[in-house]
Amino acid sequence: MTTAHSPLHTASIIGAGAWGTTLARHLANRGVAVRLWAREEEVVEQINRKRENALFLPGVELPATVAAVHSLHEAVAGTDLIILAVPSHAMRSVVTELKPALDSPAGPPPVVVASKGIEEGSLLLMSQVLDDLLPADWATRITVLTGPSFASEVCRDKPATVVLTGHAELTARLQSVFMSASFRVYTGTDLIGAQLGGALKNVMAIAAGVVDGLDLGLNARAALITRGLAEMVRLGAALGADVSTFYGLSGLGDLILTGTGSLSRNHAVGLQMAKGHTLEKILQDTVTVAEGVRTTKAAVALAQRHRVEMPIVQCVHAVLFDGKPPARVVADLMARPAKEETPGATPPHAP
Repeated sequence: MTTAHSPLHTASIIGAGAWGTTLARHLANRGVAVRLWAREEEVVEQINRKRENALFLPGVELPATVAAVHSLHEAVAGTDLIILAVPSHAMRSVVTELKPALDSPAGPPPVVVASKGIEEGSLLLMSQVLDDLLPADWATRITVLTGPSFASEVCRDKPATVVLTGHAELTARLQSVFMSASFRVYTGTDLIGAQLGGALKNVMAIAAGVVDGLDLGLNARAALITRGLAEMVRLGAALGADVSTFYGLSGLGDLILTGTGSLSRNHAVGLQMAKGHTLEKILQDTVTVAEGVRTTKAAVALAQRHRVEMPIVQCVHAVLFDGKPPARVVADLMARPAKEETPGATPPHAP
C-alpha cells in the first residue's frame, strides 16, 4: 500500500517476533527487499508459503518482498542494513552466532537495535552488548530504534512516532529509510537514555498492571506513572544519560503507552499477578516475551550498584520473585516517609 522512497535496497531483520515482523512489513512497503531471520523453522515456512507469521503476528499479510530465512549467514549476506529485533536476553548469543557472517568488503553496514532490555549479569544495555562483541569500527554504525510503538498497531498502519538514536550523521540518513505517512521518526544522540527509558518503562508497566488489577483507580495509576518516571530519571542521571531524554518518546512516551495500554504484555503480567496468578503460570501461558520481568532483576542490580533509590522497582521485584502480596506492596509504598517533591531535580541519589 506504500510507495517506495527508501534509499536502501536490502535490509536484514534478525528476529521474527511481532516487532521484527512488523518492521519487515514496514520496510518492504517502503520498497526495501527484506530478509527476515527466524529461529523457528515453522515461522520461516509459514511466511514464505502463506505470507503470514501466524505464531507471532497472526492476521497480517506480508509483502512478497519479505523473504524468511533460517540461516543467519543468508540473512545478512550483502545487506545494506541490519536490524536486531531478538529478545534482549538472546542478544548476546545471537550476535555471537552472527559474527562470522558479518565480514564485508564494503565495511560494516549500519545496525539498528530494535530490542528493549538490560542484559542480566553484565547489566549492559543492548548497544553496549554489541560494543562488547563487535570490532571497534562498528561502534559508530550502531543505532537504536525505540519509543511508543505497539507492533499490533504499527502493522495496521495506525499512526506511531518513534526515535532513532545514535551518531547524528547516520541517524539522519536512516531516518528517511523508516519514515512514512503513518510512522514518524525523530532522531537523537543519547543512546544510554533512550535505551534505559525503553527498558525501565517495562518494569513500571508491570507495576501499573498491579495497580489496575487491584482496581486502585486512575489516581493511583497516574501517581505510579509519575513516580516511576522520577525513578527512571534518577537512574539515568547516575548512568550518565541526558535526563531530558526521559521526557521524550523513549521515556515518558513509552511509559504512558505501556503503563496504560491494554496491548502491553508487561501490563498484563502485573494485572495477572494482582489477580493471584503465579509468575511461572503467567510465563507458561504466553508465547511472546514480557521484557520487564527480566529487566526488573537487572534494574534492581543497577540501582544497588549506583546507590539509587528505586522503591517502585524494588516492589515489582518483591511481587515477581519474592512472593510478596501485591496489596501489601502497595501499602508499603503509600506508607513511605513523607518528603518534598522536586520535579526536574536529577540527583543520582534521592534524599
